Amino acid sequence: MIQRTLILIKPDGVQRCLSGKILARFEDAGMKIVGMKMVWVDKDFAKEHYYEHVEKSFYSGLEAVITMGPVVAVVLEGVEAIAKVRKMVGSTEPKSAEPGTIRGDYAHVSYGYADQEGLGIKNLIHASDSEKSAKKEIELWFDQKEIHSYKTVHDVHLY
Repeated sequence: MIQRTLILIKPDGVQRCLSGKILARFEDAGMKIVGMKMVWVDKDFAKEHYYEHVEKSFYSGLEAVITMGPVVAVVLEGVEAIAKVRKMVGSTEPKSAEPGTIRGDYAHVSYGYADQEGLGIKNLIHASDSEKSAKKEIELWFDQKEIHSYKTVHDVHLY
């Protein structure tokens, strides 16, 4: 099943100059970039994106991280893209993320440290967690005219 999913390279990933490395990992795994842009998220948009967390105690940290700099928003397409991307991204807590995942290789912060310092957890990347959230998030971040269809070598060799 070919799916589309949203990833956000958060400001900590952009500021650490990891966007290219992160995108290359998805492309190397056969994912196709069908939409991409850089956005500076404001507090109102952060509330729309993280709507299910707004009333939770950790929300202020989420908002602080996502609004601290520009975000690279990307729509990826591929075979079972949602599960594949989530597996490649790794655990939400970087300290717990397996080596070989994006968070496991490029981040190491723990919830305990972030809480102790009063910081939002800097975990580099967001990835949609289900078909429902992928659809909703893609519609929030992208107009239909910003999503593109084209053929890659993966369309011939991997699907």
